[in-house]
Amino acid sequence: MTDRIPMFPLNSVVFPGVTVPLHVFEDRYRALMHHLLRIDDPADRVFGSVAIREGYEVGDHGAQSLFRVGVRLQLSEAEVRPDGTFDIVAVGRDRIRLDRLDRGDLFPVGEVDDLPEPEVRVPEELVVLARATFTAYRQALGEISADPYRGALPTDTTYLSWVLAACAPLPMSERQQLLEASDAEERLVLVTELLRGELRAMNVITSLPATEVARTRWSPN
Repeated sequence: MTDRIPMFPLNSVVFPGVTVPLHVFEDRYRALMHHLLRIDDPADRVFGSVAIREGYEVGDHGAQSLFRVGVRLQLSEAEVRPDGTFDIVAVGRDRIRLDRLDRGDLFPVGEVDDLPEPEVRVPEELVVLARATFTAYRQALGEISADPYRGALPTDTTYLSWVLAACAPLPMSERQQLLEASDAEERLVLVTELLRGELRAMNVITSLPATEVARTRWSPN
């Protein structure tokens, strides 16, 4: 079913089940925060986010500059700074597909469709391989940088696939590919292959995760 929700495009790919801290400083997104905070029920303080394609600016190219598959987020924390900006925390709830983006009077509004995650039975050997690969990556990265994930990995296979996708230090196009994967099994296969490639590259460039070499700096809004 098509729904109209506020939109907050980002220069990053967001995943369901993952907490996202943001510093909000643009006027249109400050207006969005004020709008959300006027909603009485915190569960209804939702907005959508899709990633901005590299090399584009939303204002110049509109919806053409955006990936179509994104995430519906729920605002969970918001702090107004003395300068009128916001520090917020949002949580990814579920996937959406953006059909249309309108500028809106105060902030962007999108027409979106739900993109449910199908329930699949993931082979146990794939789960074991994915967890082992990520553990090896954490150990290799721990020698040169901070651990990308705190605590034990989740047992639920769908949530596991989202966690590994979120923690993998990959270029935006590959992170978007993980978000758009049809189900948890496909996502775990893909993230395992990508992390194994990352490990191979780290054996050559040991000072940083390989994708860090080509990564560009970005602003959240």
